Amino acid sequence: MASSIQKAFFANFLGNAPLWYKQAILLFLVVNPIVASVDPFVAGWLLIVEFIFTLAMALKCYPLQPGGLLTIEAIFIGLASPDVVMHEIEANIEVILLLIFMVAGIYFMKQLLLYIFTKMLVKVRSKALLSVSFCFAAAFLSAFLDALTVIAVVIAVATGFYAIYHKVASGKQVHHDHDHTSDDELKHQHREELEAFRAFLRNLMMHAGVGTALGGVCTQVGEPQNLIIAAAAHWDFIEFYLRMAAITVPTLIFGLITCVALEKLGWFGYGAQLPPAVHKILADYDKKSDDERTAKDKAALVVQALIGVWLVIALALHLAAVGLIGLSVIVLATAFTGIIEEHRLGHAFEEALPFTALLTVFFAVVAVIIQQDLFAPVISYVLSFDGREQLFGVFIANGLLSMISDNVFVGTVYITEMVDALKEGVIDQDQFYLLAVAINTGTNLPSVATPNGQAAFLFLLTSAIAPLIRLSYGRMVWMALPYTIVLVIVSLLATEFLLMPVTDWMYDAGWLTHHSILDAAPATGGHH
Repeated sequence: MASSIQKAFFANFLGNAPLWYKQAILLFLVVNPIVASVDPFVAGWLLIVEFIFTLAMALKCYPLQPGGLLTIEAIFIGLASPDVVMHEIEANIEVILLLIFMVAGIYFMKQLLLYIFTKMLVKVRSKALLSVSFCFAAAFLSAFLDALTVIAVVIAVATGFYAIYHKVASGKQVHHDHDHTSDDELKHQHREELEAFRAFLRNLMMHAGVGTALGGVCTQVGEPQNLIIAAAAHWDFIEFYLRMAAITVPTLIFGLITCVALEKLGWFGYGAQLPPAVHKILADYDKKSDDERTAKDKAALVVQALIGVWLVIALALHLAAVGLIGLSVIVLATAFTGIIEEHRLGHAFEEALPFTALLTVFFAVVAVIIQQDLFAPVISYVLSFDGREQLFGVFIANGLLSMISDNVFVGTVYITEMVDALKEGVIDQDQFYLLAVAINTGTNLPSVATPNGQAAFLFLLTSAIAPLIRLSYGRMVWMALPYTIVLVIVSLLATEFLLMPVTDWMYDAGWLTHHSILDAAPATGGHH
């Protein structure tokens, strides 16, 4: 009896996850306290590696449970204190509110998004043009909105496409010539169709994901750390854009060229075409929707379009915190489309809340990084360089750390260290400005390499659409690799040959002016 209870406990532990995975997590939980008692610094790095492992295995087991167990233990064994974890959560409250309310707000705009993107998918038959459109649209929106908001839109659209196809295919309303086709052949055709459609959606999702990074790096509102860097350097929206342009404009151009090249060459899992049968299903659905659209449906689309305008204006002008704008979208969209029952509201929050919990666990890992000073040796090493070497060192160090940690955290740590170095006279103000550019581009661009670096990528990996289109951690890393290589090379070359000359030219042209930031009033954050 006792042994059967023990087996039941083990069977319940992490549910349907593979046996080897359960054993690995248990091994981590046993090893970590032993290592921490010998060297907390090593234990901190071990925890980061283990947390990345749980993210990499997201399709085997959602990372919240194993990652949560590891961080709870880390707090108990003293690698971080609950106070520091709470401080990290408070510092990132806007990101948490954004996830809770903005993603739910996008849910109530699904009809409009599906209407627009279905028209786009049906009309634009060139895959390369469609891919560039997705990538550029994501980049443009991410320059003014938050990347998480943009990726939530893309996820909503892809989920909608998949649902339409699945509904028709499972209803056996398949558009094939049945006369000379056996059941087995039909099943095989459907399977091939589905795999091709999944690959097609994977391509679009990855292009859009990289697009959010290409656009997010350009402006002070594109990513949370941009705002922190801009505040430290006392840059407004225009000055931030101009100072970054020497690196961000070439990377955007080469990013879009890479998008076209990958589609044309079919490398790294790209180049998947939309199967004709699936296109017919989506085109038929689009026509049927147009024919059956009632006056109420049309009114709902108009309301959602007006709310979309409000959303863009409110976010671009930063009228309030992003999460609060998201809450206003929920109120407006539900009030004017007749969604007033509690259970109908609940579905909107299902997508984002597990990820919100996971992100909060991630802030506990960040607390360990802070309390154990895990990045201190890297920062000291980088500051030992001078001039241009220092710029390269900062860019590469930021890039590597952003691949394994959160780019917001890395950017915040580095800009704080550079402000201290400026105050202590280790660097002058011109060098500080150049380093601020290197920190911003270093945290934003190389972090496309893994889902760890950018919350938008992590959200995509752990979203409901990822398992449907077979988008795993490994596949994301592989598909992001060509972009990572191109963006890193182009940004390093731009740092070497363009950054200083372009900055000097902007000073000469009067676009930029010298002003002492140490004498200025303390910088204030503002809304992300």
